Amino acid sequence: MEAVKEIEEGLLVDIEVSPNSASFNISGYDEWRNEIQVKIKSLPQKGKANKEIIKEFSKLTNSNVEIVSGLKSQHKTLKIYDLSKQSLLDILSKNYPDFK
Repeated sequence: MEAVKEIEEGLLVDIEVSPNSASFNISGYDEWRNEIQVKIKSLPQKGKANKEIIKEFSKLTNSNVEIVSGLKSQHKTLKIYDLSKQSLLDILSKNYPDFK
């Protein structure tokens, strides 16, 4: 999975965001774009979507998370601190059984 890259501080994760969903959900992996598909409840207004992404990924991984690129785009790169690639994949498959 090329969307997740290990770095010294943790991970860089490429995501594609779909706003205005019924609930937060990680729906799968786009092999063409090499991005994890994420659905969020918030609309992309006044940073609400970015705050929801940071909050949900922090809660999910129990790690500090920041958006390092794509603040005003559907295509974002997250930095997740102190987490291995295998740990993230385990968390995703456990919490989102449809994730592939």
